[in-house]
Parts: sequence; C-alpha cells; structure tokens
Amino acid sequence: MKKLILFFLFCTTLSTAQNYVDLLRIGYGESFNNSFEGTNSETSITSFDASITIPLPLTEKYTFITGADFSLNNLQLFPEASFTSLYSTTLKVGLATTHSDVWSSTLVLLPKIASDYSGVSSEDFFLGGFAVFKFKKKENLIYRFGAYGSTEAFGFFATPIIGWYYLSPNERFEMDVSMPISADVNYALGGVTVGVDYFGIGRSFNIDSNLPKTYVQQGALEFSGYVQGNVLQKSVLLRAKIGYASSDFEVYEDGDTYDLGLSAFRFGDDRTRLNPELSGGAFLKFEAIYRFNIKKKESILDSQ
Repeated sequence: MKKLILFFLFCTTLSTAQNYVDLLRIGYGESFNNSFEGTNSETSITSFDASITIPLPLTEKYTFITGADFSLNNLQLFPEASFTSLYSTTLKVGLATTHSDVWSSTLVLLPKIASDYSGVSSEDFFLGGFAVFKFKKKENLIYRFGAYGSTEAFGFFATPIIGWYYLSPNERFEMDVSMPISADVNYALGGVTVGVDYFGIGRSFNIDSNLPKTYVQQGALEFSGYVQGNVLQKSVLLRAKIGYASSDFEVYEDGDTYDLGLSAFRFGDDRTRLNPELSGGAFLKFEAIYRFNIKKKESILDSQ
C-alpha cells in the first residue's frame, strides 16, 4: 500500500509537495486583441497544451519519473502575415528521492523539440531540467526551493525556484507557490472551487521554414481567476479561466543570441529584433485535469 501511495505522490511538476498529483492535464485557450506596437494590426493567440505524468516506484526511497508535455501556439508573428504554428514536445525523465521525514527532492531532465515542425532537425533540440528540494515545516506547510535551466535558441536561460505549499486545517483553503514560475491560491466550496493563479514561461522555437532561418522567443505572464467544477470526488476537475496575458513572441535571426538569461534579466543582449512588440490581451482558457487525491494526511506527510 505504501508503494502505491509513493507511486502517485511523486511527479515532475514543480509543485510536488501537495496532497495530490495531476496525472493528466489538457488545456485550450485564446488571447484576444494582441496589438503590434506602432501599427494598426493585431493578432489572436490560440494555445493548446497537454501533459501526462507517469511515476514508477523503484524502492520506498526512490521513484523514477517519466511522461511528456506538448504545447501548440498559433498566431501571426508579423502584422498582416499568415498564421504560424509553434510546437513544443518535451520528454520528462527524472528521479524523486525521500531523504528523511522532512527532506525530499525531485530531479528531472527535460529534453525537447521546439519549432514550427517544418523539417525537424537537430537544431530544434534543446535540453533543460530542474531540481527542487522540499522541507516539511509542519504537517500542512511545506517549503520548496531549487532551480530551473534550459538551453534555448536565444542562449542559456536559468531561474531560481522559491515557494511553498499550504493547506488549511479544514482543507478548504490552499496555496501552491513556485515563484517566479507559478502560483495558485484557491478556496473549495464543496463541488465548486474558486481561485486565482499566475503562470510565467520563457522558451524558444526554431522557424525552419524561413530563409534565412529565424527563431521565436516567447515570454508570457498570465494572471487569471477561475471557477472549477469538482467531479468524481475531485478526481476530475473542469476549470474555466479568464484573465490577462502579457505574451510576446520576439523574432530573431538564427544565431543572434545573448550571453545569459537569469530570471527576468538578460546579459549581453545586443540582438536585433525583426518583428514589432506585441501588447498583452484578455484571454479565456478551459482545462480538464485528472487528479489522484491522497485522502490520508499521515500517508502524504510520511511520503514527502
């Protein structure tokens, strides 16, 4: 029974200290009226993402982690241009380790292929990963800290990770924070949960269909409120979100890179941008999540 609990507790997401694991997540969204700066043109941004996590217990101390993430963004990169589809497929391979009653860690490699998938080559391959360590301060409060890094078409990018997971004694109020990447604060009202969340991401895509070749650097900050329907004892979550997304897709010529990206800072960045800056816009998003809930707090805390 303990191995079964371990199987579902460890996952590759950065929020790996809570009393559940999302085994499958699917999302579809659209951001409206994103204007090109200095022009009268605008574009919509359609997104689709899917994630699957498969933890495999090796021993009571170690759990092997695998799975995959897929994302698609469809938008105009230039005013009045045709729509371009940007794809990213990421393999997740890692190890979760229980060091003691209060310390645990998750180490994950994230190799990916990211481009317009027009003639995929080795240049579309990037390697990333993260390490997160968790400290159980109390039965309902766990701190986490670590780092994420990735090679990208624009250079090497890294960011620290600092956060916590908190669940109120009545299990209604929940905070799941991993800054500067994500944050989720919500309150459960029986079959419905209301909350606010934040998500930030930086990544790149090669555009193999252009001559000369170019790449896209995506920088996105999403702030939203949501209403969530809890189905089948909260194992299936249906979430509707509305908010504001500051999403920019910068186009550069292949090989035009900077020295280092550290969180929100860029060092040695003298690149020449090829397209106008995009403004943010309102967005709607719908998510379906298959979640495994751990019912017994004692089992959760003993396994973390």
